[in-house]
Amino acid sequence: MGITRDEITLTNIADTAKAKSGFISPKNVRTVTVTAVADTGALRLTMPESVRRKLGLEILKKVPATLGDGEKVELGLTEGVEVRWKDRAEITQAWVVDKECSVLLGAIPMEGMDLTVDPKNQRLVGAHGDEQLGVLY
Repeated sequence: MGITRDEITLTNIADTAKAKSGFISPKNVRTVTVTAVADTGALRLTMPESVRRKLGLEILKKVPATLGDGEKVELGLTEGVEVRWKDRAEITQAWVVDKECSVLLGAIPMEGMDLTVDPKNQRLVGAHGDEQLGVLY
């Protein structure tokens, strides 16, 4: 077992809305494909400032947070971003850290896409098989 990484695509949903309304060309929708760490111990999508800038995401507010090493910091919380893994997508907010780090795919976006980590094979898999399933409790 070890660290699970997988490719995800992040898209600025404000750009997507502008493109659908004809205000910008679809080719101008800011999108980034990254190799993310699937982190079941992280709550949200977390990205470095450099990725936030590429996507043009606005910071809505600052929130107190504790990093994995126990350091207390304030992180930026972004406007909505679409997270896509293969044929599954979820719209979420992201925490932004000032230093360079891996993009972390946390529990909220993984649950929204009905994903889980297969630790033996170090890969993301559908929690309920190959088709995304909405589960209501």
